[in-house]
Amino acid sequence: MPSEETPAKWEGLPSWLLTQTAHHAHRLVADGFSSVRARGYHYRLLATLEAFGPASQAALSRGSGIHVSDMVATINELADRKLVERTPDPVDRRRNIISLTAAGKRQLRRLEKRLDESQDELLAPLSPEERQRLTELLSRLLDHHNRRTGTAEEPWS
Repeated sequence: MPSEETPAKWEGLPSWLLTQTAHHAHRLVADGFSSVRARGYHYRLLATLEAFGPASQAALSRGSGIHVSDMVATINELADRKLVERTPDPVDRRRNIISLTAAGKRQLRRLEKRLDESQDELLAPLSPEERQRLTELLSRLLDHHNRRTGTAEEPWS
């Protein structure tokens, strides 16, 4: 067993450090969202609607990265709280168009505030410049691996 002064070999691996930090990030964001009765999927769906406007469930799934099997439950949760509205698609009545309500926009602002607070707590030991650099490096890593695996696609394609 390693001594108290000598970290285990894996503790210096970037993959281990990223995983451990991701656990903290997930907890902080989930706790922040839950304080306003929300989940990450709620934020992603509301933010996608604000960014791209009303859309079908399939388009929202692509744009938000929420799997289509989780999309109906997420929309139901938000519709029950009057944060989104479903209307029949005038072109294809079998399909619904989902749009953001005024209450949904207010909830999105609350979620953004909680998300900002979570980011600040997660990145507390870093200076603004270090935060920016970390974000750039993580974006570069993610972009590289998305391109390699073919998972990078346009949301509304």
